[in-house]
Amino acid sequence: MIRRATVLFLAALLPLLAGAGQAQAAGYRYWSFWERDGSAWTYATVGPSLSRPADGDVQGFRFSVSEDSGDAAKPRGAAGFDTICAKTPAKDGTKRVALVIDFGTPGDAPSGERPPAGRTACAQVAEDATTAEALASVAEPLRYDSNALLCAIAGYPAKGCGEQVATDGKDSSPTETAGTAGTAGTAEDDGGSGPSVGLIAGAAVVVVLGAAAVWQVRRRA
Repeated sequence: MIRRATVLFLAALLPLLAGAGQAQAAGYRYWSFWERDGSAWTYATVGPSLSRPADGDVQGFRFSVSEDSGDAAKPRGAAGFDTICAKTPAKDGTKRVALVIDFGTPGDAPSGERPPAGRTACAQVAEDATTAEALASVAEPLRYDSNALLCAIAGYPAKGCGEQVATDGKDSSPTETAGTAGTAGTAEDDGGSGPSVGLIAGAAVVVVLGAAAVWQVRRRA
């Protein structure tokens, strides 16, 4: 009877743990937006269409696959404002914004596409311009979806927008996007270094099922 209870327990445990692993494996392929303070990159708290950088600011964009803002890949490259905007003199009525654009790695690229080489640019725009306007002045064409989620910079990628993918880079749910899921387009979540809700819930169910199996054995005995 005890052996049978053990079998029942393991039968309940395995699919739940497998499901929890699959839930953690999903991420989103999207452009993340960053701000730099000195040499440190910080995930932006607002989107580029709402951000209004000051003259001398450095901002970055990185294309990658990540679960949320906590594990999103940062733009690469150490060039600062003085380097990026060295050939762009100050001009009255305008501001200069240094932009770092990192198209990511081949592993993060959609099927059939290859990321261009990363670039930097000095955008000289009106004093009240947003980051989106600064980006548009140096990296067109840009592409947005109906929810104003940034889908492409300089035409990359050619298609797709914040789609959900598995850890192997393959699409796992093309109909769900980072914008609709609320995990990739903003920095509202805490980045979650602890276990996922799905894993905790699965473990709780396993404990309940295990206890039920043991209770059934004792009841029949």
